Amino acid sequence: MTENTGAARIRDPAAVPRLLLTIGIIVLLWPGFRLTEFDLGALFGAHSRETMGKFIATFFPLATSSEFLQLIWKSTLETLAIATAGMALALLIAFPLSLAVTRSLSISRIGPGRGFLAGRLLRWPMRFMLMFFRSIPEIVWALVFVRAVGLGPAAGVLAIGVTYGGMLGKVYSEILESGDTRPTAALLEAGGRRLGAFLYGMWPIALPELVSYTVYRWECAVRASVIMGFVGAGGLGQQMELSMRMLNGGEVSSILLIFLLLVVFADAISAFLRRVTA
Repeated sequence: MTENTGAARIRDPAAVPRLLLTIGIIVLLWPGFRLTEFDLGALFGAHSRETMGKFIATFFPLATSSEFLQLIWKSTLETLAIATAGMALALLIAFPLSLAVTRSLSISRIGPGRGFLAGRLLRWPMRFMLMFFRSIPEIVWALVFVRAVGLGPAAGVLAIGVTYGGMLGKVYSEILESGDTRPTAALLEAGGRRLGAFLYGMWPIALPELVSYTVYRWECAVRASVIMGFVGAGGLGQQMELSMRMLNGGEVSSILLIFLLLVVFADAISAFLRRVTA
């Protein structure tokens, strides 16, 4: 009797729902694998292994000539400048829009009373603007801005600023909404204004997560510059495109190593800022 009771106690009541959910996910994913012609056998086949081996072999030895390293150093600084300036522009777009669409900062929601309808009507265009900015890939924005301002880093800065402005604005608003909103509500109910409620109610709580996500997006902006470089937006990406066009695998592998070091650098910055803001 005691053994049966113990077995009943350790039985997971959510086991069946989890099993059904897992089966449902597999059933839904299977058509996707079929449509994409995903085949692990083809990836690890003899011909594929030989082809990939020959391709990877062209990446060695790395290009280390002084002239090339000077060019890479200049392109690296340009890439960092593109990512940083683009993120600065994105922040200018994201912060005002995220504050505007964050419902927890709405004074009218306390009632709902005067200004409730106006607040909702204002938030919807702001949400649509954020959706529009992030729905268009940065490479498409880069193509648009290359035609507007010409080849070079300026197009990359504008492309990152617009696309990442939409992404940051959406995530910022979700971070602000998902945190503890009781201090903010108390300030608003006491007669505080929207900006004051954000600075003293939300900002101290959400700051570590906001900083962490912003640094991560800066890291993504560095990587995105590779793609935008292929359409003439400058930086290491444009240099990689030239090296690939000349079939110089050594130069490509050197540039990829630089990108790895930049990601390590961004990760170190993120860890440091998390410690500072914690």
